Amino acid sequence: MTVNGVPLYEAKASMFKSLGHPVRIRVLELLSERDHAVHELLELIQVEQTGLSQHLAVLRRTGLVRQQRVGGQVEYALVGSRGRGVVDVGTQTPSAAGRSEPFVARVT
Repeated sequence: MTVNGVPLYEAKASMFKSLGHPVRIRVLELLSERDHAVHELLELIQVEQTGLSQHLAVLRRTGLVRQQRVGGQVEYALVGSRGRGVVDVGTQTPSAAGRSEPFVARVT
């Protein structure tokens, strides 16, 4: 099976690789709440503008987010349920009974 001419396993690996940085995860969390302008993301994440632009580009390439110009600013949004599903999966772990339970990380 392929996705846009790319084997499915490679497309999946690319998507999982795109989740390999905490800034990208935070962007997805914020966008799961609502669409955000770039300046809002900068204020909430407190990262350099060039760094945020690179992270957003990675998320765009994997199809998790989209951008649109609204007035004089660029807004980002999750693409359909795909991006939201990624955020939801990250907060759930499978239980022995087959139900999902909240993921709780213990810091020691």
